[in-house]
Amino acid sequence: MSRLPITKTPKVYVGGAFIRSESARVFPLADAAGHFFANVPQCTRKDLRNAVEAAAKAGPGWARRTAYNRGQILYRLGEMLEARREELIGTLVHFGAKKSAAAKDVDVSTDRLIYYAGWADKYEQVLGNVNPVASPHFNFTVTEPMGVIGVLAPNTPPLLGLVSLIAPAIVSGNTVVALASEKFPYPAILLGEMLATSDLPGGVVNLLTGFRQELVPTFATHTHLRAIVGVANAEERRQLKLGAAESIKRTHLQKAEDAIDWFAATAQSLYAIRDTLEFKTTWHPIGA
Repeated sequence: MSRLPITKTPKVYVGGAFIRSESARVFPLADAAGHFFANVPQCTRKDLRNAVEAAAKAGPGWARRTAYNRGQILYRLGEMLEARREELIGTLVHFGAKKSAAAKDVDVSTDRLIYYAGWADKYEQVLGNVNPVASPHFNFTVTEPMGVIGVLAPNTPPLLGLVSLIAPAIVSGNTVVALASEKFPYPAILLGEMLATSDLPGGVVNLLTGFRQELVPTFATHTHLRAIVGVANAEERRQLKLGAAESIKRTHLQKAEDAIDWFAATAQSLYAIRDTLEFKTTWHPIGA
Protein backbone atom coordinates (compact mmCIF):
# COMPACT_ATOMS: atom_id res chain seq x y z
CA MET A 1 0.00 0.00 0.00
CA SER A 2 1.44 3.37 -0.98
CA ARG A 3 1.32 6.13 1.60
CA LEU A 4 0.29 9.73 1.17
CA PRO A 5 3.09 12.16 2.01
CA ILE A 6 2.47 14.54 4.91
CA THR A 7 2.45 18.04 3.48
CA LYS A 8 3.50 21.05 5.49
CA THR A 9 1.04 23.76 6.50
CA PRO A 10 3.09 26.96 6.23
CA LYS A 11 2.69 29.46 9.05
CA VAL A 12 4.23 32.84 9.71
CA TYR A 13 6.60 33.48 12.61
CA VAL A 14 5.38 36.24 14.93
CA GLY A 15 6.25 36.82 18.57
CA GLY A 16 8.21 33.58 18.81
CA ALA A 17 5.27 31.45 17.68
CA PHE A 18 3.95 30.04 14.41
CA ILE A 19 0.57 31.51 13.59
CA ARG A 20 -1.98 31.50 10.81
CA SER A 21 -3.30 34.75 9.46
CA GLU A 22 -5.67 36.50 11.87
CA SER A 23 -8.36 36.33 9.21
CA ALA A 24 -7.51 32.69 8.33
CA ARG A 25 -7.03 33.78 4.72
CA VAL A 26 -4.45 32.06 2.54
CA PHE A 27 -3.20 32.33 -1.02
CA PRO A 28 -2.04 29.40 -3.17
CA LEU A 29 1.64 28.99 -3.93
CA ALA A 30 2.70 27.09 -7.05
CA ASP A 31 6.08 25.55 -7.80
CA ALA A 32 8.17 26.22 -10.90
CA ALA A 33 6.13 23.70 -12.91
CA GLY A 34 2.89 25.47 -12.02
CA HIS A 35 1.72 22.74 -9.63
CA PHE A 36 0.06 23.62 -6.35
CA PHE A 37 2.59 23.56 -3.50
CA ALA A 38 0.92 25.01 -0.40
CA ASN A 39 -1.47 27.61 0.93
CA VAL A 40 0.52 30.49 2.42
CA PRO A 41 -0.94 32.79 5.11
CA GLN A 42 -2.30 36.03 3.68
CA CYS A 43 -1.54 38.36 6.56
CA THR A 44 -3.75 41.34 7.29
CA ARG A 45 -3.28 44.78 8.79
CA LYS A 46 -4.28 43.22 12.13
CA ASP A 47 -1.44 40.70 11.80
CA LEU A 48 0.94 43.59 11.16
CA ARG A 49 -0.27 45.46 14.24
CA ASN A 50 0.07 42.29 16.34
CA ALA A 51 3.61 41.79 15.03
CA VAL A 52 4.55 45.37 15.94
CA GLU A 53 3.24 44.78 19.47
CA ALA A 54 5.33 41.62 19.75
CA ALA A 55 8.41 43.44 18.47
CA ALA A 56 7.87 46.35 20.87
CA LYS A 57 7.58 43.93 23.80
CA ALA A 58 10.80 42.13 22.85
CA GLY A 59 12.71 45.35 22.14
CA PRO A 60 13.93 46.47 25.58
CA GLY A 61 15.32 43.05 26.49
CA TRP A 62 17.06 42.65 23.14
CA ALA A 63 18.56 46.15 23.31
CA ARG A 64 19.94 45.43 26.81
CA ARG A 65 21.87 42.41 25.52
CA THR A 66 25.59 42.96 25.22
CA ALA A 67 26.93 43.60 21.74
CA TYR A 68 29.03 40.46 22.09
CA ASN A 69 25.94 38.37 22.86
CA ARG A 70 24.00 39.77 19.90
CA GLY A 71 26.95 38.92 17.68
CA GLN A 72 26.99 35.37 19.04
CA ILE A 73 23.29 34.95 18.28
CA LEU A 74 23.66 36.18 14.69
CA TYR A 75 26.63 33.86 14.25
CA ARG A 76 24.53 30.96 15.56
CA LEU A 77 21.83 31.79 13.03
CA GLY A 78 24.46 31.67 10.30
CA GLU A 79 25.43 28.21 11.56
CA MET A 80 21.82 27.11 11.24
CA LEU A 81 21.60 28.28 7.63
CA GLU A 82 24.79 26.37 6.92
CA ALA A 83 23.37 23.22 8.55
CA ARG A 84 20.20 23.40 6.43
CA ARG A 85 22.00 24.50 3.29
CA GLU A 86 20.86 21.61 1.09
CA GLU A 87 17.23 22.01 2.15
CA LEU A 88 17.30 25.72 1.37
CA ILE A 89 18.95 25.15 -1.99
CA GLY A 90 16.39 22.48 -2.85
CA THR A 91 13.56 24.83 -1.92
CA LEU A 92 14.86 27.62 -4.15
CA VAL A 93 15.33 25.16 -7.02
CA HIS A 94 11.78 23.90 -6.49
CA PHE A 95 10.54 27.43 -7.18
CA GLY A 96 12.52 27.91 -10.37
CA ALA A 97 16.06 28.90 -9.44
CA LYS A 98 18.99 27.17 -11.07
CA LYS A 99 20.99 25.08 -8.61
CA SER A 100 24.10 27.25 -8.92
CA ALA A 101 22.07 30.42 -8.34
CA ALA A 102 20.25 28.83 -5.40
CA ALA A 103 23.54 27.76 -3.81
CA LYS A 104 24.89 31.30 -4.22
CA ASP A 105 21.75 32.76 -2.62
CA VAL A 106 22.07 30.50 0.44
CA ASP A 107 25.84 30.83 0.80
CA VAL A 108 25.88 34.63 0.52
CA SER A 109 22.95 34.81 2.99
CA THR A 110 24.98 32.79 5.48
CA ASP A 111 28.08 34.90 4.91
CA ARG A 112 26.05 38.09 5.31
CA LEU A 113 24.85 37.03 8.74
CA ILE A 114 28.44 36.33 9.76
CA TYR A 115 29.51 39.72 8.37
CA TYR A 116 27.02 41.60 10.52
CA ALA A 117 27.73 39.37 13.52
CA GLY A 118 31.32 40.57 13.25
CA TRP A 119 30.22 44.22 13.43
CA ALA A 120 28.15 43.68 16.58
CA ASP A 121 30.85 44.81 19.04
CA LYS A 122 32.66 47.17 16.66
CA TYR A 123 30.16 49.55 15.02
CA GLU A 124 29.93 51.70 18.16
CA GLN A 125 33.65 52.50 18.05
CA VAL A 126 33.33 53.60 14.40
CA LEU A 127 30.01 55.46 14.50
CA GLY A 128 30.30 56.93 17.99
CA ASN A 129 32.71 59.74 18.74
CA VAL A 130 34.43 61.92 21.33
CA ASN A 131 33.84 65.47 20.13
CA PRO A 132 36.21 68.42 20.67
CA VAL A 133 34.37 71.36 22.28
CA ALA A 134 35.43 74.89 23.22
CA SER A 135 34.55 74.55 26.92
CA PRO A 136 35.70 72.44 29.90
CA HIS A 137 33.48 69.47 29.04
CA PHE A 138 33.74 65.94 27.78
CA ASN A 139 31.40 65.59 24.80
CA PHE A 140 30.42 62.09 23.66
CA THR A 141 28.21 60.90 20.81
CA VAL A 142 26.88 57.37 21.28
CA THR A 143 24.47 55.24 19.27
CA GLU A 144 21.12 53.85 20.34
CA PRO A 145 18.71 51.48 18.55
CA MET A 146 15.64 53.18 17.11
CA GLY A 147 13.10 50.55 18.15
CA VAL A 148 10.80 48.61 15.82
CA ILE A 149 11.91 48.61 12.18
CA GLY A 150 9.66 47.71 9.25
CA VAL A 151 11.32 45.70 6.48
CA LEU A 152 10.00 45.31 2.92
CA ALA A 153 11.89 42.47 1.25
CA PRO A 154 12.43 42.28 -2.52
CA ASN A 155 10.84 39.54 -4.59
CA THR A 156 14.26 38.24 -5.61
CA PRO A 157 16.54 36.97 -4.26
CA PRO A 158 13.93 35.82 -1.72
CA LEU A 159 16.32 34.68 1.03
CA LEU A 160 19.34 36.94 0.57
CA GLY A 161 17.25 40.08 0.12
CA LEU A 162 15.39 39.39 3.37
CA VAL A 163 18.52 38.51 5.37
CA SER A 164 20.40 41.54 4.03
CA LEU A 165 17.72 43.86 5.40
CA ILE A 166 17.04 42.13 8.71
CA ALA A 167 20.61 41.50 9.92
CA PRO A 168 21.89 45.12 10.09
CA ALA A 169 18.71 46.21 11.88
CA ILE A 170 18.80 43.63 14.67
CA VAL A 171 22.56 43.57 15.29
CA SER A 172 22.35 46.99 16.99
CA GLY A 173 19.40 46.08 19.23
CA ASN A 174 16.39 46.95 17.06
CA THR A 175 13.50 44.57 16.50
CA VAL A 176 11.97 43.88 13.09
CA VAL A 177 8.63 43.30 11.42
CA ALA A 178 9.38 42.05 7.91
CA LEU A 179 7.15 41.45 4.91
CA ALA A 180 8.61 38.58 2.90
CA SER A 181 8.81 38.27 -0.87
CA GLU A 182 5.27 38.25 -2.27
CA LYS A 183 6.26 36.08 -5.22
CA PHE A 184 8.53 33.61 -3.38
CA PRO A 185 7.46 33.61 0.30
CA TYR A 186 8.44 30.05 1.19
CA PRO A 187 12.16 30.69 1.98
CA ALA A 188 11.01 33.21 4.62
CA ILE A 189 8.85 30.51 6.20
CA LEU A 190 11.89 28.24 6.43
CA LEU A 191 13.89 31.12 7.91
CA GLY A 192 11.21 31.50 10.57
CA GLU A 193 11.63 27.83 11.49
CA MET A 194 15.35 28.46 12.00
CA LEU A 195 14.70 31.57 14.07
CA ALA A 196 12.37 29.58 16.31
CA THR A 197 15.12 27.09 17.21
CA SER A 198 17.95 29.63 17.37
CA ASP A 199 19.00 31.69 20.38
CA LEU A 200 17.19 34.77 19.06
CA PRO A 201 14.47 35.79 21.56
CA GLY A 202 10.91 35.55 20.30
CA GLY A 203 9.58 38.82 18.92
CA VAL A 204 12.94 40.21 17.79
CA VAL A 205 12.23 39.15 14.20
CA ASN A 206 8.64 38.78 13.01
CA LEU A 207 7.99 37.51 9.49
CA LEU A 208 4.77 38.17 7.58
CA THR A 209 3.60 36.87 4.22
CA GLY A 210 0.91 38.42 2.08
CA PHE A 211 0.19 41.09 -0.48
CA ARG A 212 2.16 44.33 -0.46
CA GLN A 213 -0.81 46.31 -1.77
CA GLU A 214 -2.71 45.46 1.40
CA LEU A 215 0.09 45.85 3.96
CA VAL A 216 2.31 48.69 2.72
CA PRO A 217 -0.18 51.45 3.69
CA THR A 218 -0.18 50.19 7.28
CA PHE A 219 3.61 50.02 7.30
CA ALA A 220 3.54 53.67 6.20
CA THR A 221 1.19 54.97 8.88
CA HIS A 222 1.87 52.76 11.92
CA THR A 223 3.19 55.17 14.54
CA HIS A 224 5.20 52.54 16.46
CA LEU A 225 7.38 51.69 13.49
CA ARG A 226 10.38 53.97 13.81
CA ALA A 227 11.86 53.32 10.37
CA ILE A 228 11.09 51.53 7.11
CA VAL A 229 13.87 49.90 5.10
CA GLY A 230 13.70 47.79 1.97
CA VAL A 231 12.55 47.84 -1.62
CA ALA A 232 9.48 49.65 -2.96
CA ASN A 233 8.06 50.70 -6.30
CA ALA A 234 7.19 54.30 -7.12
CA GLU A 235 3.64 54.21 -5.73
CA GLU A 236 4.75 52.40 -2.57
CA ARG A 237 7.52 54.95 -2.01
CA ARG A 238 4.98 57.74 -2.32
CA GLN A 239 2.71 56.10 0.27
CA LEU A 240 5.57 55.32 2.61
CA LYS A 241 7.08 58.78 2.50
CA LEU A 242 3.73 60.49 3.05
CA GLY A 243 2.97 58.16 5.96
CA ALA A 244 6.47 58.58 7.35
CA ALA A 245 6.17 62.36 7.31
CA GLU A 246 2.93 62.16 9.27
CA SER A 247 4.18 59.63 11.84
CA ILE A 248 7.79 60.94 11.90
CA LYS A 249 9.66 57.82 10.87
CA ARG A 250 12.83 57.35 8.87
CA THR A 251 12.76 55.72 5.43
CA HIS A 252 15.59 54.03 3.52
CA LEU A 253 13.96 52.71 0.36
CA GLN A 254 15.60 51.27 -2.72
CA LYS A 255 13.75 51.45 -6.02
CA ALA A 256 12.14 48.16 -7.00
CA GLU A 257 12.63 49.03 -10.65
CA ASP A 258 16.42 49.28 -10.19
CA ALA A 259 18.58 46.22 -10.81
CA ILE A 260 19.94 45.80 -7.28
CA ASP A 261 22.91 43.46 -6.97
CA TRP A 262 22.30 41.87 -3.58
CA PHE A 263 25.32 39.62 -4.07
CA ALA A 264 27.81 42.48 -4.41
CA ALA A 265 30.14 43.49 -1.60
CA THR A 266 28.45 46.91 -1.62
CA ALA A 267 25.17 45.27 -0.52
CA GLN A 268 26.63 44.86 2.98
CA SER A 269 27.91 47.86 4.86
CA LEU A 270 28.41 49.48 8.23
CA TYR A 271 26.14 52.22 6.91
CA ALA A 272 23.24 49.77 6.70
CA ILE A 273 23.59 49.47 10.48
CA ARG A 274 23.75 53.25 10.80
CA ASP A 275 20.46 53.61 8.89
CA THR A 276 18.52 52.26 11.89
CA LEU A 277 20.43 53.97 14.69
CA GLU A 278 19.84 57.17 16.60
CA PHE A 279 22.69 59.28 17.95
CA LYS A 280 22.76 60.82 21.41
CA THR A 281 25.28 63.46 22.42
CA THR A 282 26.17 63.87 26.10
CA TRP A 283 28.01 66.75 27.77
CA HIS A 284 29.88 66.13 31.04
CA PRO A 285 31.85 68.77 32.98
CA ILE A 286 35.54 68.00 33.33
CA GLY A 287 36.40 67.36 36.98
CA ALA A 288 32.82 66.86 38.07
